[in-house]
Amino acid sequence: MDTLNDNDARYLRRAIELSTLASRAGSRPFGAVVVAADGRVLAEAHNDNAATGDCTAHAEVNALRIASPKHGRDVLAGATMYASGEPCVMCAGAIFWSNIRRVVFGIDAVSLRTFRATQAGAGDVQMSCRDVFAAAPHAIETLGPALLDEAAAPHRAFWNL
Repeated sequence: MDTLNDNDARYLRRAIELSTLASRAGSRPFGAVVVAADGRVLAEAHNDNAATGDCTAHAEVNALRIASPKHGRDVLAGATMYASGEPCVMCAGAIFWSNIRRVVFGIDAVSLRTFRATQAGAGDVQMSCRDVFAAAPHAIETLGPALLDEAAAPHRAFWNL
């Protein structure tokens, strides 16, 4: 587990709160917050693919859909994406394309698979976001898993484990 500073812990906890909102709305519990280098919250979102029917409506992608049109790539380059769970391959790619250079996440993909294993056909691409980011032409700092017990709690509740 990596060590968080106070700001990282605050924004990651907010992403975890958003994951609970997703769960209450019937979607898998994932939340995301994009925070600029100066501390401004640029976007907050949660997974809403159950409500929208959009398979790409993951928390990170939804947050980027809010932040990207309003803030240039230069602003996003200094931003941090806080994600309640380790970004999947799709979300990691979207983070790369947004130009965000720092990601902090709660529960890791390996731990998430223990929850998903209870649902038939719920497999995923077994690749860490770090592997996706390592292929980028610029560095993307990654911190996580962090606040693992807190980040796992919405998943335990959602999957009834």
